[in-house]
Amino acid sequence: MKTIALAIVLASLLAGTPVAADSDHDVARRALEAGQILPLRDILTRVGTAFPGQMIDTDLETEGGRLVYEIKVLTSDGRVLKLLYDARTGEMLKARSRERRP
Repeated sequence: MKTIALAIVLASLLAGTPVAADSDHDVARRALEAGQILPLRDILTRVGTAFPGQMIDTDLETEGGRLVYEIKVLTSDGRVLKLLYDARTGEMLKARSRERRP
């Protein structure tokens, strides 16, 4: 499973650090520009509406030959939700919950 650490890429871009050619970021950008995936902000809007809480992690992964956004949310009752969304359609594929460890 290939993971694109969006937070690291975004931090690099904001800091002005160059990202290597053909990096995971480039692959994600090309997929977005080609209309193969929805913008992350669209997915985060859906997540925020359906699962209120604090966003703690976002990744773009390839699973079963398709791009999937993996979003982790910390809910107000201390649960961590792991949500998988089809990056092309925005359809929620899976939601898992676990109790936060002290």
